[in-house]
Amino acid sequence: MNAFNKLVGLTLILGLFPGCGNKPNPELEEAYQKAASVLAADESFYPIIDEELYYFQNQTLDSITPLYINEQDAVKKLMKLETFLAFTTRDFTQKERQNLIDRKYLPRAVPIAYDGLAIIVNNANPDSCITVKDFARILKGEVTQWKELYPQNKLGEIDVVFDNPLSSTVRWCVDSILGGQQFSAKNIGAVQTSAAVIDYVEKHENSLGIIGSNWLNDKRDTTNVTFKKNISVMGVSKMDSARSFNSWKPYQYYLYNGNYPLRRTIYALLNDTRNGVPSGFCHFVQLPKGQKIILRYGLLPRSANMNVRDVIIKKE
Repeated sequence: MNAFNKLVGLTLILGLFPGCGNKPNPELEEAYQKAASVLAADESFYPIIDEELYYFQNQTLDSITPLYINEQDAVKKLMKLETFLAFTTRDFTQKERQNLIDRKYLPRAVPIAYDGLAIIVNNANPDSCITVKDFARILKGEVTQWKELYPQNKLGEIDVVFDNPLSSTVRWCVDSILGGQQFSAKNIGAVQTSAAVIDYVEKHENSLGIIGSNWLNDKRDTTNVTFKKNISVMGVSKMDSARSFNSWKPYQYYLYNGNYPLRRTIYALLNDTRNGVPSGFCHFVQLPKGQKIILRYGLLPRSANMNVRDVIIKKE
């Protein structure tokens, strides 16, 4: 038998055993498809993720359902393999990453954007600037009255409100502002959503709210330099004393050049070993079209060609 006949014979023999040892497991397949059909995201990213999904699903016809929950629960779902994609403001911890690797998974943390943690106050509040140091003092409970920061301010107790007790906003403040110290002040509370924070601040003159900056933009302004009119956004300063000339608001340019001090990274935590729909959506968000959506919502894209232009704002 010549070499060619040997090769043909081997091919035919192998063809008799197409699925030997690799029979599909219906239960595993069903579990994968169920987890791949959903993504988990911190509720504060709702405006961006919803817009990204709209264009992704129209382009690919793939279907994926978002679960807008708090960041802790989003990561828990990922670790339990109830989803393969979660949007957060943190990377995997070393323990989480090793746990998934030990289970033969390939966890990846993909940075997709930067946003600013915005400090908002009622329109009746006469003060518009705050230092990072004073913001930390408020969260520690060292300052509880507006007049302790601004002697002329007569709004009384500072009523601090977060979006959710387990949100990325709370965790970031604890880790990055307080060095891991938990809140203990009685005047600090939480509602359930970012929209509820805006509503609360609008109705309470003495309140101070903390939300992700993608909730702030007035969508009628395509330049992203106009914030919502029903609340005021405070300028934040790295200096010991906050003044208008050294305080910055979470505009894209100030996220870009580092002037705004409360900047955080948004990650897509991915654990999809099959490169299925979750991987496809994560890739879409990184493409120019997906990054343009992030730009349109007032955040700073992680990878995009951007032109910086001077904009003159006319106050009427």
